Amino acid sequence: MTHKYAIGVDYGTESGRAVLVRLSDGAEIAEHVTPYRHNVIDERLPESGLKLEHDWALQHPRDYIEVLEQSVPAVVRESGIEPVEIIGLGIDFTACTMLPIDEAGQPLCFDPAYIQNPHSWVKLWKHHAAQDEANRINETAAARGERFLSRYGGKISSEWMLAKAWQILNEAPDIYETADQFVEAADWVVGQMTGNIVRNSCTAGYKAVWHKQDGYPNREYLKALDPRLADLAETKLRGDVLPLGTKAGELTPDMASRMGLVAGTSIAVGNVDAHAAVPAVGVVTPGKLVMAMGTSICHLLLGSEEKQVEGMCGVVEDGIIPGYFGYEAGQSAVGDIFAWYVDEAVPAYVAEAAQNEGVNVHEWLEKHASGLNAGESGLLALDWWNGNRSVLVDTDLTGVILGLTLLSKPQEVYRALLEATAFGTRKIIEAFHGNGVEVNELYACGGLPQKNRLLMQIYADVTNREIKIAASKQTTALGAAMFGAVAAGAAKGGYDNVVDAAAAMARVREETFKPIAANVAVYDKLYAEYNLLHDYLGRGANDVMKRLKAIKEEASSHA
Repeated sequence: MTHKYAIGVDYGTESGRAVLVRLSDGAEIAEHVTPYRHNVIDERLPESGLKLEHDWALQHPRDYIEVLEQSVPAVVRESGIEPVEIIGLGIDFTACTMLPIDEAGQPLCFDPAYIQNPHSWVKLWKHHAAQDEANRINETAAARGERFLSRYGGKISSEWMLAKAWQILNEAPDIYETADQFVEAADWVVGQMTGNIVRNSCTAGYKAVWHKQDGYPNREYLKALDPRLADLAETKLRGDVLPLGTKAGELTPDMASRMGLVAGTSIAVGNVDAHAAVPAVGVVTPGKLVMAMGTSICHLLLGSEEKQVEGMCGVVEDGIIPGYFGYEAGQSAVGDIFAWYVDEAVPAYVAEAAQNEGVNVHEWLEKHASGLNAGESGLLALDWWNGNRSVLVDTDLTGVILGLTLLSKPQEVYRALLEATAFGTRKIIEAFHGNGVEVNELYACGGLPQKNRLLMQIYADVTNREIKIAASKQTTALGAAMFGAVAAGAAKGGYDNVVDAAAAMARVREETFKPIAANVAVYDKLYAEYNLLHDYLGRGANDVMKRLKAIKEEASSHA
């Protein structure tokens, strides 16, 4: 039997990864990572050294192409597979990661006339500098009773397309005027491979407020925001929006030679990183919540009808699996919080002890935190180091650790941070469940579940649900490869739909994490306290976090 293969390319925040997958059983034959040469640009622009303001996060689009030029040939070489046997390629991407392009499809930051202007660059998903615009987008939509608002839990995020585009218009009108289109980086990269830019239903639906029946927000609403935005949808956001698994086009001869593949290889429309993971763990029906766990968590769930849920990041028809409504919620910092603690706040003796034991600091902390009983630390934290995505949708919220004493130990603080993120997930589950979107099972994928057993046990205990773990370490890339196989189609050795692809290629581990009854009881008490703090500091009873941020900004402006 001759096997066929597909490649999934997973674009993360700091690097891109290519995985070569066998289509008969989902086996991952080879993988390769290319770190972005410019990483996250959040302090100064490359070359010019121009200082960026607070809450900016940019990237260099050339880094994305470098991933295709380095990682794709590397997996082909490592596997020894003939390129002709690779029939499809799909990509997934962080989102909303957007950029302005010219009529030739090139990023404006490639133009010497605009390279010095930060607004010509890629705005990464975690660019939060458009919060003022987001606030006005939400106020205007609420005042006008716009229907789209309820599909996004009542708030459009500063991370999304509309706020970012409006920030460009407000702060760099020349860039706005010059831009032929604003596109997701996912769609731009696919366009570079095929020679034709199309939009995918996932990013358009979740990040650009597009609806399968209604399209983008209407002209009257956009005009009410700003008369200059009136024609945004039909000009800067124009273009076909295609469902996931659709073939965007075929690999051009030029890109084929740079990537070591065959010209004409089927390229799928782009996808969002977390969403690609859903079929890769075999979830193609409602009631199963998939947690894509890494620096942040994306919570993904399928439903058979459109419901309204507070703080959800969106409900999009065909947004995850064609034929269902895909729901998304999220936490904007999870692994990032643990990394902050290790990098910025752990005492030197912990690093020394870890080194002496031949483990990294995370492993040392996990081991020692595992020795504590639930509730033993006496600590409680709010997981808002990078704001709150769901259910409060407020990037101006900040982190809290409560209960510290002179006896508090690093492993206790660490465990409290793990628990805080689990409480945040429980809050999201309860929001779905309470609004008629069932959550019966949990699935976890991404880097964290593979590395941190204590974290997964805490999540099982806090949510009182069994958790199944992806067998693949590269679940998002596997999902992207599945969509590549669907773009190729069964006639070429792929699959005609993602349900068939998942049946053959998806894998979860046999071992699961089951809740421990004694821990569940303790965490119910702690969660009640978390909820009180969450509402007190997050729903306006005490806006101390925002006042502190205002004081900080004023002090910084005098520096």
